[in-house]
Amino acid sequence: MKRTDKKATFGQQASKVTQLADALSQAISRKEFLEGDSLPSINQLSAQYGVSRDTVFKAFLDLRERGLIDSTPGKGYYVTSQVTNVLLLLDQYTPFKEALYNSFVRHLPINYKVDLLFHQYNERLFNTILRESIGKYNKYIVMNFDNEKFSTVLNKINPSRLLLLDFGKFEKEKYSYICQDFDESFFQALNQLKEKLKNYRQLVFLFPKSLKHPQSSKVYFTRFCQEQGFLCEIQEDIENLIVRKGVAYIAIKQQDVVKVVKQGRLEGLKCGKDFGLLAYNDIPSYEVIDEGITSLSIDWEKMGNEAANFVLNNVPVQKFLPTEVRLRKSL
Repeated sequence: MKRTDKKATFGQQASKVTQLADALSQAISRKEFLEGDSLPSINQLSAQYGVSRDTVFKAFLDLRERGLIDSTPGKGYYVTSQVTNVLLLLDQYTPFKEALYNSFVRHLPINYKVDLLFHQYNERLFNTILRESIGKYNKYIVMNFDNEKFSTVLNKINPSRLLLLDFGKFEKEKYSYICQDFDESFFQALNQLKEKLKNYRQLVFLFPKSLKHPQSSKVYFTRFCQEQGFLCEIQEDIENLIVRKGVAYIAIKQQDVVKVVKQGRLEGLKCGKDFGLLAYNDIPSYEVIDEGITSLSIDWEKMGNEAANFVLNNVPVQKFLPTEVRLRKSL
């Protein structure tokens, strides 16, 4: 019988059934149990983990639903498939991150278990999650805490197991990454829209102080306006925003997109006619708000697909996804 020497205990953050199932799944992932190996009996696991026999039985049912184990009379429960544990650590929830996640898990077989966590741009939380995850996962898919610098806690992870997503304006040549370019690619996307933008007397970039978006985007916005002869403004105070006729607004946060539309209506102005609106990062609702909101976005589903390929094929990848223009009637 294979088992750890230390007595295992569970906390309160999840049900004991889930925690036991996850512990056994991780043991299978670490190849402590190989395909065909028998698992310890219900009585043995009950004593080892200090849980009831019913908890062990339900954990076995969970693992069987995952396709990892099965049972036969006389043999008990045994491993049918190796599990691959994956940590997907994103910054915060948004609809386009959900598109990434759904695409990612859709391309993975049932014996791949994905733990989705968010660091909420809290550096201490980010570091804690990664420190506590070392050795528990086969692959680490991580949105770095900062666009400008590589988080040192990531050095603890084997580079062949780590894929960096989204942010990436730092030295990362020995790592796999699928990132977006918030600078030159942003500039080129604006350049594609310059004829539409010429219908407006001024461009306003809504960039509140609390926004967790690369500051360098402001530099490239200003560069675009200077080269094309646009009057421009970077507005940090969104709470007191007044939407003006003849102005095109660029909004990164979904809440700010809604704010512009609502404020425009209060002023009796029509989006796409009296003022323009350009959103950063496309979401499904932008197709139906008013008559459609023009957006600049990478393909988040493609990022999810590429990340799944990294996990499945163990092939290094290093690429920046292009920023695409999705033109609708708000410009």
